[in-house]
Amino acid sequence: MKVAFKTLGCKLNYSETSSISREFTKKGYLKVPFEESSDIYVINTCSVTQNADKEFKYLVNKVKRKNPNSSVVAIGCYAQLKPKEISNIPGVDLVLGADKKFDILSHINLDKKDNNNIHSCEINSVDFFKNSYSLGDRTRSFLKVQDGCDYKCTYCTIPRARGKSRSGKVSELIGNAKYLVSKGVKEIVLTGVNIGDYGIFDVKTKKRESSFLELISNINLISDLDRVRISSIEPNLLTDEIIQFVYLSNNFVRHFHIPLQSGSDKILKLMKRRYLRKLYETRVEKIKELMPDCCIGVDVIVGFPGETDDDFIETYNFLKNLDISYLHVFSYSERDKTASLHINQKVPKKVRAQRSQILRKLSNEKKIFFYQNNLNQSRPVLFESKNNDGYIYGYTDNYIRVKTIWSKSLVDKIVECKLLELDNDLVVKAKSFQNESIALHQ
Repeated sequence: MKVAFKTLGCKLNYSETSSISREFTKKGYLKVPFEESSDIYVINTCSVTQNADKEFKYLVNKVKRKNPNSSVVAIGCYAQLKPKEISNIPGVDLVLGADKKFDILSHINLDKKDNNNIHSCEINSVDFFKNSYSLGDRTRSFLKVQDGCDYKCTYCTIPRARGKSRSGKVSELIGNAKYLVSKGVKEIVLTGVNIGDYGIFDVKTKKRESSFLELISNINLISDLDRVRISSIEPNLLTDEIIQFVYLSNNFVRHFHIPLQSGSDKILKLMKRRYLRKLYETRVEKIKELMPDCCIGVDVIVGFPGETDDDFIETYNFLKNLDISYLHVFSYSERDKTASLHINQKVPKKVRAQRSQILRKLSNEKKIFFYQNNLNQSRPVLFESKNNDGYIYGYTDNYIRVKTIWSKSLVDKIVECKLLELDNDLVVKAKSFQNESIALHQ
């Protein structure tokens, strides 16, 4: 039996899909690319935006045209939030909620004629943490350390889709990280919904027994570990101690992705974010004070209800004057059962698109400036495995996209490179010192 997997959305979804796929192969299933004909298609869904919902429907239609007799299984956030809606999409055979998605094999043999193809759950009942990590799917491995979120941002469905905040045990996560290193993984990316909120709580004492700083401090001690990258972390949870730790570490790379969402305090309050712009500004300043070469990425939402032209200009100017490296720009998307639906002064979609385009242009300007400031430096690059028209691509430790002349000897290796010039595709051309025997890790 052939099985194919598709992941929509975040790095956390990738780690979970990879773990689920390994259970299939253990049972004798043949894993094939999603583009090929398969007996079973497992789609790990996202529901952050309406586009994610639409993409799922497109994928179902695509695979059913390829193999009408295949079984399509939906898991993930969209499946958890709207199980009935997703089950009514033509071609969907099985919908599994958050408590069942890691147990697909127990449900996959359901008769397609059986109407009971939905196995949903109340998200508040999901209080377990399932260890997950990706392996072999990409150059980097995503290691899940935390799941769920206790925050109540007014635009967000994630707490309803993933439940309350919960974390893996330090000892088990260290074990997973050591296993990945033993398999030759060069870079581990720590992922979660709200990883800065990582911590194990003692039910009796009601006290936190571990913290994110403790976790990364222990990971840092793993021998033969090359790189660790921290994925998105909330600014109010990114402490000076964590920043200082990254600065002193030889393994944790100089790259932070810190959600902002708005540069207007008024909008931040409407969003019920747990900080104001001044705190965000101090975090960026602290990072750049210690690590001027650090890459800083920013999430921004445009067109949130109540965002006036003046509010947007305030956000634009705040970002323009901030020493950051790139933006991830999202147009506000109405999500069912979110508090933001009840905020007046809706922003027309046309205006949202215009504001998004303006910030994407600013993002390119920021990226170009950051890349150019790093030219003529030598930095370690982790190269990928594909030959793209005679080039091989990779990322520096501080997240600069790099390309050099294709060589099979560079695949999945960290190699010292000199950054030469910025190409038209916003990728830096680099000279590899591989031939001069300065490869860092063979």
